Amino acid sequence: MGVRGPKPGHKERKAQEAAQRITIRYMPPPTMKEFHEDDSFVRGVMGPRGSGKSSGCCIEIFSRGLEQRPDERGIRKFRAAIVRDTYPELSSTTLKTWKDWFPRELCSVRESKAPIEAVMQLPLADKTWLDMEVWFIALDKPEHVKKLLSLELSMAWINEARAVPKEILDGLTACVGRYPSKKDGVGCTWCGIIMDTNPPDTDSDWYRWAEEETPEGWRFWQQPPALLWDNIKKKWIPNPDAENIEHLPGGYDYYYRMLPGKTREWIRVYVEGKYGSVKTGKVIYPEYNDDVHYARRELKVYANLPLLLGWDFGLNPTCVIAQLTKRGQLRVIDEYVADDMGVRQFINLVVKPVLKVRYPGMKIMSYGDPAGADRGQTDMKTCFNELTSAGFKVMPAPTNLFTPRREAVAGFLNKMVDGEPGFLLSERCKYLRRGFNGGYKYKKILLSGENRYKYAAEKNKYSHPHDALQYIAVSVEKGTGSVVGEEDWLTNWTPPTRKQVVGGIVDVSRGFNRMPTKIGRTGIKNRSWFLR
Repeated sequence: MGVRGPKPGHKERKAQEAAQRITIRYMPPPTMKEFHEDDSFVRGVMGPRGSGKSSGCCIEIFSRGLEQRPDERGIRKFRAAIVRDTYPELSSTTLKTWKDWFPRELCSVRESKAPIEAVMQLPLADKTWLDMEVWFIALDKPEHVKKLLSLELSMAWINEARAVPKEILDGLTACVGRYPSKKDGVGCTWCGIIMDTNPPDTDSDWYRWAEEETPEGWRFWQQPPALLWDNIKKKWIPNPDAENIEHLPGGYDYYYRMLPGKTREWIRVYVEGKYGSVKTGKVIYPEYNDDVHYARRELKVYANLPLLLGWDFGLNPTCVIAQLTKRGQLRVIDEYVADDMGVRQFINLVVKPVLKVRYPGMKIMSYGDPAGADRGQTDMKTCFNELTSAGFKVMPAPTNLFTPRREAVAGFLNKMVDGEPGFLLSERCKYLRRGFNGGYKYKKILLSGENRYKYAAEKNKYSHPHDALQYIAVSVEKGTGSVVGEEDWLTNWTPPTRKQVVGGIVDVSRGFNRMPTKIGRTGIKNRSWFLR
């Protein structure tokens, strides 16, 4: 066939000399060895920090490039994309790891403009050439996302996949396997997507794919913990099965230095490599302690206590179910969160069937967002009308002002009841738990150089169940721990003064003046009666 590959000029000779001088030594840990030997279309590996995940993914890209069939000229064409959520993380972490394995003598990197491009052109022992392109793409700029989803790729690596939206993975499945083209006579020898991550939450897509419903052609691995907790000695001890220890600075000391000042949940995620969540931003409930308030089991339902239902409305209607003991412990036993569903459908298709099957025959009291008394613009029916029509006894919460609602929940978090916390959260409440652990946080004000926050919650998928929980808490807090019923509501409640209303202490305009009709017969309907 004659000479294969590019014409051996000065550039090629330099590359050949560099390749002969540099040796890449890589001994995969046991988990990564299985990862490399597998050919599944989507593969993911999860583990603690420093366990060799990123290094293994760099080598995986390189090795898949070497396995690509050469074209008629003896060139192995390969193109990969490496994806990260933000440019700073991509540049300081992912790209740095790549450069550690493939120095500039082997791989030239152009960082002058984004996205970053790396090119590797190497002569191989079988007289073929590797011609590999690697694109480093961050997702914090729309034009980068557009660039990513328009590429024709051989494979892709999603680094720290827990921070990357599922839509990116969905888009990449249509991008890989398209380079090199079949018109060149070879096509792509292997195509697919690899992912690595520190452990995400149990309500994440990763958890669902890896632990519950693994899609066909996908496979996931979990690396062993770095340290283990010894319940007898009450201290952390080295895990003999931990991976990549010999390549860490100080070995196990790398992890021991991490421990001081960290929460148990942080250690669970980054040292033990187990599913969990780490708080970021300014959380709304610093009073919450997952080790104290999270029951890690389904809570017992007491038949002699009423079920307290908290409702939040809108196109993401939510219902939280709790019980309040006679001693004043708030036990949150269930949650139901809908996405893009009307209130009527949510009540009849989700909540009523659940109550009938899981909680048959129980007394029920409901508390809702006072805004639920607002009439719809089409049929003039309120959300409270919908609940009443469905057979629920519902009362508007005393207020939907943020401060009293937050403080009502914090009051239960801060107290003890007969040696137990005043607030317990069932393992069924995944959205509420994730919200307590950082998902439910203050809205950040975009200011350069400092972190400042509004005294209001950031609206997201965790804010709706927390609003519903707050409507329960603010409605039942009376000091004695008794549930506020319809009768003692009217007898114990004192109308606010004009000064209180103007000062924003009580949210009258969206509260008591919009009670159900049968309560309105007492004279509460007259707004001027409030403002004495």
